Amino acid sequence: MTFTLDNILLLGSLLIVVSVMLTKTTARFGVPVLLLFIVLGMVAGIDGPGGINFNNPELAKFIGSFSLSFILFSGGLDTRFAEIKKVLLPGVLLSTLGVLITCVSVGVFVSLITPFTLLEGLLLGAIVSSTDAAAVFSIMRSRGLKIKGNARQILELESGSNDPMAYFLTIMFLFLLLNPEKNFWAVVPMFFQQMIVGGIIGFLAGKGMQTVINWIHLEVSGLYSVLLVGMVLLTFSGTNFLGGNAYLAVYVSALVLGNSDFIHKRSLQKHFDGIAWLMQVILFLTLGLQVVPSEVVPHIGIGLIISFFLILVARPLSVFLILGPLKANNRSMLFLSWVGLRGAVPIVFAMIPLTRNLPNADIIFNIVFFITITSVLVQGTSIPIVAKILRLTVPKRFKYRFTPDRETADKMRSMMEEIVIDDNFSCVGKPIVELNLPSSVLVVLVKRDKDTYFIPDGSTVLMNEDKLYIIADDRDSVNLFTNCLKEKKE
Repeated sequence: MTFTLDNILLLGSLLIVVSVMLTKTTARFGVPVLLLFIVLGMVAGIDGPGGINFNNPELAKFIGSFSLSFILFSGGLDTRFAEIKKVLLPGVLLSTLGVLITCVSVGVFVSLITPFTLLEGLLLGAIVSSTDAAAVFSIMRSRGLKIKGNARQILELESGSNDPMAYFLTIMFLFLLLNPEKNFWAVVPMFFQQMIVGGIIGFLAGKGMQTVINWIHLEVSGLYSVLLVGMVLLTFSGTNFLGGNAYLAVYVSALVLGNSDFIHKRSLQKHFDGIAWLMQVILFLTLGLQVVPSEVVPHIGIGLIISFFLILVARPLSVFLILGPLKANNRSMLFLSWVGLRGAVPIVFAMIPLTRNLPNADIIFNIVFFITITSVLVQGTSIPIVAKILRLTVPKRFKYRFTPDRETADKMRSMMEEIVIDDNFSCVGKPIVELNLPSSVLVVLVKRDKDTYFIPDGSTVLMNEDKLYIIADDRDSVNLFTNCLKEKKE
């Protein structure tokens, strides 16, 4: 097929539309949408009816890195410290030490059963060491699956934060393979540089994003999302330029921003959720186009062996070694062992050796691709069954949302109050977003001057004699809100 800008746009948009429309059908059967997108890319590729010859690892890696930055940012933006605080230790250990255990165990196993050297085996292990939360949660949502205990929170934190460690291990072993004269200790400074620089930049970027969004007061509200997209890309590329771990920086910045108060927070979260889905579609389709199925077939045998070792040995080993000493529930550990799905990230990381012309890089890529597909098919489709066998599912009678009747609603403690702002209060001249108001109170209306009423947002600056109409959970919430406004100026 001869490519022009027109037919690239036509084919790309058609694939995206078809992919999104088919997600509803595949979800009913518990098939992750990841598999659908990749299969469509393969159908459109060189071995499929589409016949598109897309053999460009550099471009595929660029699209992968670009897409992953927004996918990670969206995940961090929706993560609440209050929900993950109680699982912070196990989640962080799984995303760091757990990734290392998986990498080493797979690497040693691969070096024993294949002609690969130990370093090549460790490189392959590093590439497949991270898990994919998006695939797991899409299945849970489509099947209405609720899990008892804190297994879901651990999985969310681990899967959202383990990509930086997997990326570093991939870069480290690739560096050692390309520089045989170097030893392991040569990469230790690289580790601390990547993690420290990435963490610091991520924290500062998150605080900077909040400050800029609350300060700039754009006249067109739609420009806030454009501004945030630019700052995400600046964080990712700037961290790369300074030698830090860009994936860590993006995720940390999203965590900091998502747990702060800023203007248009809810609409920006929804916007980035949509961007993340678009990036996933583009990423998976691109990876499907890059894969040549006829080149994967010769590696099916060894791919199956490594896949089942990863599923049945390496992943459970990392989970039980880390969570066992923390006295985690055995059923929860078994569930976490099974739901460690491999998604698009390993395939993206497998592109890196291809771009460096590493010997055997094409074999590693094809094996990693097959491991990912096997993980999605075997683990992904069986998550509801495993959860039921382990008795971790919440009975349906507890899932229904409570909707009170009129009599019950009248007895609820919610209340509306009117508060008049005094010129002596410290809140005068400040936007609402900067006041650290309690979450149990909502400012629904402001009366200014004689007959001017408007609905406020975070950027609304309070003025003398403003009348605030608020809805609060109870009287204590009203008093707490009033105290925030009545702090005297010094």
